[in-house]
Amino acid sequence: QVQLVESGGGLVQAGDSLRLSCAASGRTFSDYPMAWFRQAPGKEREFVAVSAWSGSAADYSDSVKGRFTISRDNANTVYLQMSSLKPEDTAVYICAARDNYLNPSSRRDRNLYNYWGQGTQVTVSS
Repeated sequence: QVQLVESGGGLVQAGDSLRLSCAASGRTFSDYPMAWFRQAPGKEREFVAVSAWSGSAADYSDSVKGRFTISRDNANTVYLQMSSLKPEDTAVYICAARDNYLNPSSRRDRNLYNYWGQGTQVTVSS
């Protein structure tokens, strides 16, 4: 019954900003991790950012730290504000959630998330 639906992807130029949204339904995730991963053609799905619980401090991959901001609201929605976009940010961005606690060292592990959205394409041109 759980659904994660992403939106906000598109085509932008290098240096531009974009905000992605992920709306969860069917379960409340306020106490549990919601995260963003991305997958570029020919590459493995990689961690981007995670919010461990609503209102928690965020964690980011080194490649996006300082440029991307993850946030949560009280309505089971997670956002990814992306700034200073680079062509290497081009990927399908996928929202993930888990209905149990994850310790900090595990929150970057794509294999430990229970629920996934379909993804939204972000393309950054040079």
